[in-house]
Amino acid sequence: MTPLRLAYAALSPDAYKGLLATKKALETSSLGKNLIELVYLRISQINGCSFCLEMHSQSLRAGGENVAKLDALAGWHVSAHFSERERAALQWSESLVHVADTHAPDCDYDNLRPHFTAREIADLTFAVALMSAFNRLAIGMRQ
Repeated sequence: MTPLRLAYAALSPDAYKGLLATKKALETSSLGKNLIELVYLRISQINGCSFCLEMHSQSLRAGGENVAKLDALAGWHVSAHFSERERAALQWSESLVHVADTHAPDCDYDNLRPHFTAREIADLTFAVALMSAFNRLAIGMRQ
């Protein structure tokens, strides 16, 4: 394991506390812990964050998530393990992670509307932004 490049949480405690406050706020979201963790895990797969992959996989297993679903997450587009609600959330997540290429198309956003309230869409978008930030910190600082 590579040593931590910088103790970023200690060096920028207010910024780090802000991220943790966002994480805590999302824990009370009506999205549900398992959906948020599933989104976090998929984003971490895309970004290649091994620290986050382990953490979110463990959390999902501890929360009773089906192991076959976790095994199929990278191939969710063709897997029967995911509900339409989960598919909409995962598509939006991928669209935002790859925003430079996708520009968050209307079709991905519109697909959320039958499955989520406006507040849940906002919470989901915050969750994607938060995990993207945590991934970049962990990868950049070699956590």
